Amino acid sequence: QVQLVESGGGLVQPGGSLRLSCVASGFNFQLFTLGWYRQAPGKERELVSDITVTGKVNYGDSVKDRFTISRDNAKNMVYLQMNSLKPEDTAEYYCYTSVYGRHYWGKGTLVTVSS
Repeated sequence: QVQLVESGGGLVQPGGSLRLSCVASGFNFQLFTLGWYRQAPGKERELVSDITVTGKVNYGDSVKDRFTISRDNAKNMVYLQMNSLKPEDTAEYYCYTSVYGRHYWGKGTLVTVSS
């Protein structure tokens, strides 16, 4: 059974940093793309970033040059380093993967950027 469990969210001031982590289980982690999505109140879920099996990364326009995604295949972990956080980054952040065409999401971790 595929499981994705996020951690690392919290309250941070504008300009601050947070590192989100996601531990995966139930599938051959190193064979699939992993990603992060987010959903702010009243808005649609949007792609933040993803990383392929070869390490190719992709970022949403609003987070480019501020966020960095990485993965550790030995630990079945994917990370999202978030720097220069803005109030508009406030959202629930979800870890994501697609395994043989089926989509999986974690339960999310809340990031709140506020002074």
